[in-house]
Amino acid sequence: MKPFEYAAPNTLEEAIGLLGEKWGEAEVLAGGTDLVTALKQGIMEPDRLVSLKNLTSLQQVELREGTLHIGAMAPLAAVSENSTAQEHFPSLVQAIEGIGSRQIIVHGTVGGDLCQRPRCWYFRSGYGLFGQHDGESLVLNGDNRFHAIFGNEGPAYFVHPSSLGPALIALDATLIAVGPKGKERTIGAGDFFKTPQNEDERETVLRPDEVVTEIRVPLHGLKNATYEVRHRQGFDWPYVTATVAFQERGGTASDGRVVLGHVAPVPWHSEKASQSLNGQALNEPTAKECGQAAIVGAKPLSGNRYKVQLTKTAVKRAVLSAAGIEQEA
Repeated sequence: MKPFEYAAPNTLEEAIGLLGEKWGEAEVLAGGTDLVTALKQGIMEPDRLVSLKNLTSLQQVELREGTLHIGAMAPLAAVSENSTAQEHFPSLVQAIEGIGSRQIIVHGTVGGDLCQRPRCWYFRSGYGLFGQHDGESLVLNGDNRFHAIFGNEGPAYFVHPSSLGPALIALDATLIAVGPKGKERTIGAGDFFKTPQNEDERETVLRPDEVVTEIRVPLHGLKNATYEVRHRQGFDWPYVTATVAFQERGGTASDGRVVLGHVAPVPWHSEKASQSLNGQALNEPTAKECGQAAIVGAKPLSGNRYKVQLTKTAVKRAVLSAAGIEQEA
């Protein structure tokens, strides 16, 4: 591991002042559950780590004026155990509980989950963000079982690993980022993630000298749920996830949102699946049709065609779960 400076400032202003203007000069240390691994793997070699552990103001989870305010340094457990989240945002709670590792749920943070780096094994093995060797894609020509089936026109084929991203997008959340001189940006969750086009970019619109400070989730009365398909119980990244949210009146859905996880370089908002819910009765045929709509435009690679069927199943089950319709295990 490359030697680095370590700083644990007591104010947000001081923390931002310790960050660099380019990625790689400094990295923010939140819970460390992903960053420490990346340091050990040698895929991130910053000159300085800036720990946010002393910024207790970023750890709150509280309801204010119809919006759940979640500090970026709030542990995942604090969100899953929050009564407002449990009552109004089951999709968030389900996404956190699906992580499987109690250690990560306790120590991992909300901001860290959103900003973690891809789990692509080519990237983690030192072949760069796009998994290339001598200009050729190792992903296309190699083992791509866990890679993208949407948004994979290149050069990025990895899938975004965030557990909370799809749910926050479906719930119309916003993120607050603060940069030098206290300049604040409000970013819609759907606009926060991006597909990098070169090795110098990251997987979010966050700038190197900015810190995510808060996530705001409005209480819109949306029925919502997250459904994940995993290889096994316990700590592992899922093959596919689906978060579904909608308004329900008289057994009919409106304002549908369907956001997929682990199928694209960003949490993938399926517009066709979202639209398929609107004006439809909430029942199994509607859920099945929504799942079918969710796979429109999928472009599986040589080894991940199975994700297409899993996507249909995850969406269908998420719709039924959000609607409160019992389903077979």
